[in-house]
Amino acid sequence: MSATTLPAATDPQPRVRMWFDPTCPWAWMTSRWLGEVAETRGLEVDWQVMSLAILNEGRDLPESYRARMPRSMRLTRLVTAARAAGGDDIVKPLYDALGTRIHPGHRKDDDAIIAEALAEVGLAASLADETDAHDETLHSTHQAAMDLVGDDVGTPVVAVGDVAFFGPVVSPAPTGEEALRLFDGVVAAASVDGFFELKRSRTRGPVFDEQTEA
Repeated sequence: MSATTLPAATDPQPRVRMWFDPTCPWAWMTSRWLGEVAETRGLEVDWQVMSLAILNEGRDLPESYRARMPRSMRLTRLVTAARAAGGDDIVKPLYDALGTRIHPGHRKDDDAIIAEALAEVGLAASLADETDAHDETLHSTHQAAMDLVGDDVGTPVVAVGDVAFFGPVVSPAPTGEEALRLFDGVVAAASVDGFFELKRSRTRGPVFDEQTEA
């Protein structure tokens, strides 16, 4: 049975939301998987922003990790401002444009990354100017994820209906029937009221796929 004919696990499709920080490579992997599932199943995904910078406020972090927080704040502010300017439909294209450069592209030149990404999705170049104007909204969308899943997690957060999990954490991002089987497993797990956690140690880092359109 091909990936395009594998039956959906539920009918109608569940409400699915994903919270991401553009700087997180694990969220990027999960978004590639969920994007493929959405395209194959005709699933609408509500793409939301959470911020590792907000999550780690006041925490004792290793210096190497603490140094990443300004980038997290800048880019989550950017996506939040872009949503205010361009609406919900601009969030995923902007995330794709940023993430393609940051993750498989391995780029660090954020000024250029942001300028190119804004141009790619047709947003005003002035959005590149970092501002706290939308911080209340950013904190609100971040807190929405925490309210569902708790604050002892990171990004990504995926919600099926009103049940949310940290993860799935995957590398490489599954594709085809494997991607759909994983999604059906997440939906099944979300249907069990008492299910909370299933975990094993990671044995590899993010394996970036050059296919970035998912």
